[in-house]
Amino acid sequence: MKPTEYRFETKAIHDGIKNKDWEGSTLPPIFQSAAHFHESAESLSQTFAGQSQEHIYMRLSNPTNRFLEEKLASLESGKAAVVTSSGMAAINNACMTLLRAGDEFVASSSLFMSTYGLFTNIYSRYNIQVKLADPLDPGKIEAAINDKTRFVYIETITNPGMEIADIQRIADIAHQNGVPLLVDNTLASPWLCRPIELGADIILHSTTKYFSGHGAALGGVVVDAGNFDWETERFKDFAPFIAQRGNLAFLHRMWKEYHVNFGTTPAPFHSFLTAIGLTTIGVRMERHMENAVKTANFLQKHPKVSWVNFPGFEDHPCHAMAKQQFNNKGFGTMLTFGLKDQEACFKLIDSLSMILNIANLGDCKTLIIHPYSSQYISFPEEIKNKLADPCLLRFSVGIEHIDDICADLEQALEKI
Repeated sequence: MKPTEYRFETKAIHDGIKNKDWEGSTLPPIFQSAAHFHESAESLSQTFAGQSQEHIYMRLSNPTNRFLEEKLASLESGKAAVVTSSGMAAINNACMTLLRAGDEFVASSSLFMSTYGLFTNIYSRYNIQVKLADPLDPGKIEAAINDKTRFVYIETITNPGMEIADIQRIADIAHQNGVPLLVDNTLASPWLCRPIELGADIILHSTTKYFSGHGAALGGVVVDAGNFDWETERFKDFAPFIAQRGNLAFLHRMWKEYHVNFGTTPAPFHSFLTAIGLTTIGVRMERHMENAVKTANFLQKHPKVSWVNFPGFEDHPCHAMAKQQFNNKGFGTMLTFGLKDQEACFKLIDSLSMILNIANLGDCKTLIIHPYSSQYISFPEEIKNKLADPCLLRFSVGIEHIDDICADLEQALEKI
């Protein structure tokens, strides 16, 4: 079997390994060097001119980071990738590559809190307008696109809304209107969904989550499908980058203008730790999915739980889309549930003994947070109530034994 025919789980372990170059090592070396030596002035000149892919300076590129970039591009069915210091760095770099003062873009109205703040608050200071549209209504997304629109942005699974948009339909709409589709695939991971195969153009991740799995490394990645046609009047500003890299003009521009100048390169050690976590992503995601279904069923039956929002339930509005888009592999590893009030939410969190109150998700450990009083606390009240709820708890299901997860929830619920 050729390497290109390997299944996802096998690629996650074996892709990119260079045993001979690494003196027999099966893990990438950590190239902890701020700069790289060149044997001739001509060599360094060619590299700065973009005629060579040799390394110069860690802020520009690094061998450990490049190993991770190549592996993540492969796992997402992309042509190339750039790793960043965080998921938000990946989102901002990707968006800034496409935006100029006076531009507009269309985004899902259900977004991760930091993404929402970036789009609605920060970008507006630079005369850039976001038009928010219901991710479950492609018609509203299409209606929001105009001549100033530079891209459409959605999340595979919204955080914390747990909504699942029709990626293929939205990609078709974006392309019919001459703009690319950007997808934050963090909550799904490419194990569950590969948006490029559904027509998306640019994929974003916080690698801190499921890629890593252990909560020890911060990072992000931007993956370019290499399929979008940038040679249009709308993107005439891409002409110099098309001349240099063709269909990878977007990623090249992002790297050259934003990634390098904003200083968003990750530390090689973080890329190394992420690469270690990647080797087990297949088995971890299987356990995550299995535990998520069982946890959701447990909570739904509990008398002190008001409601549970989980796409795995047949009556969930996104259940059919999840089955179709995720090829019956699962419904995500996160859920939200409600208690009678904020006081009950606080009491449950404070009564847990194994489950951790942490502002993260996608860890191998089970994590819980009350978004309304933490992540969204500084948001205006009317916005906060749209994106979160005082009674809502966000629950990232880990890979511990399911009986221990449910037992911890049970003893904490009894104390409310």
